[in-house]
Amino acid sequence: MNILVCVKQVPDTTAVKIDPVTNTLIRDGVPSILNPFDGFALEMALRMKEQAGGTVTLLSMGPAQAESALRDGLAVGADEAFLVSGREFGGSDTLATSYILSCAVKVLEAQKGEKFDVIFCGKQAIDGDTGQVGPEMAEHLDYPQITYATEMVSCEAGKVRIRKETADGYDVLETTLPAVISVTKTPFELRFPTVKKRLAANRAQIVTITPQDMEEQIDLTWAGLKGSPTKVKKSFTPQHNKTCVLVEEDSLSVSAVKLVALLSDAKKI
Repeated sequence: MNILVCVKQVPDTTAVKIDPVTNTLIRDGVPSILNPFDGFALEMALRMKEQAGGTVTLLSMGPAQAESALRDGLAVGADEAFLVSGREFGGSDTLATSYILSCAVKVLEAQKGEKFDVIFCGKQAIDGDTGQVGPEMAEHLDYPQITYATEMVSCEAGKVRIRKETADGYDVLETTLPAVISVTKTPFELRFPTVKKRLAANRAQIVTITPQDMEEQIDLTWAGLKGSPTKVKKSFTPQHNKTCVLVEEDSLSVSAVKLVALLSDAKKI
């Protein structure tokens, strides 16, 4: 199996604050981590490799420091890693990002002389929470897709069976390959690296794919800010009113009547 996992380095959202003047995220001094949902996707890919054999390739887009997330993936068992990077890609929204990553997939497939059987993505990145890149990549590549995957049920030549989370429980879906699978939280956390593999990952070469490397596959008018129709008007932290009203009357029935009246006045019911 020729497996690709798209990963992203994201700010630790527990430490993120918003500048009250500019309404933008304050990233200075905020630690970066591997996007948790991408960790679940990587673990599923590693389990597929263990069951069916093959290789796991990592792909990310971002500045040079995004190599950290790729090294985290190499440390737990991925075989190779590639970083898509260039000024032309700065400011890309999800539509532009999915297009750029899809072009990078074509570059890697041309280099390898074979297609990827499965492309895994986390269902969403915790810094954007859109959940769009995986499905959009499937559309760009014209591959079938399964979203909200929680478990690989079986993997055979030319097809895979996936357990998918639904509002009512779960479905088990089968698709032909190649396919794009976006992964939600699974029963299996990403494994921990050994010291030996961590040291090897720190020394591993990560190949950078530049816009020049993608000239035959990409139209740069669809990349970066000019290829991004999304415009963010404002980011803000919701204001929470922590006022507490204690309803304590002579009886439960009277308390209930008063509570309903208070909620009605506040237009909560």
